[in-house]
Amino acid sequence: ITILDPLKIDSVKIAQDTIDVFSIQTIKTYSQFANKCEGFYAYDYVHSARLERKVTTYKFKTSTACGETETRASQINFRPQQKGTYVFKFWNGTNTSNSDIWIEKTIVVQ
Repeated sequence: ITILDPLKIDSVKIAQDTIDVFSIQTIKTYSQFANKCEGFYAYDYVHSARLERKVTTYKFKTSTACGETETRASQINFRPQQKGTYVFKFWNGTNTSNSDIWIEKTIVVQ
């Protein structure tokens, strides 16, 4: 691994927007990677408020020659410990004034 960088999350798929407490919810994120030289490294999963989570994807890049860009999925398993309406914010890059852009999704836990 030569470089670790944040990677824009292009879209998010949540199987169910309402779940039971202590159940497991699969959240898939989709991002663009250059094949042959880049891959998923990790999520930065921040509890930014009691029921808010900010998620950023990080990619690794090697010194291997890159190929075409392709969309790949990565996955988070969310297992809530308390009831409430959770707001997930997925990092979608920055705008022209260098402010973060977020894709927001809500999951109701009952």
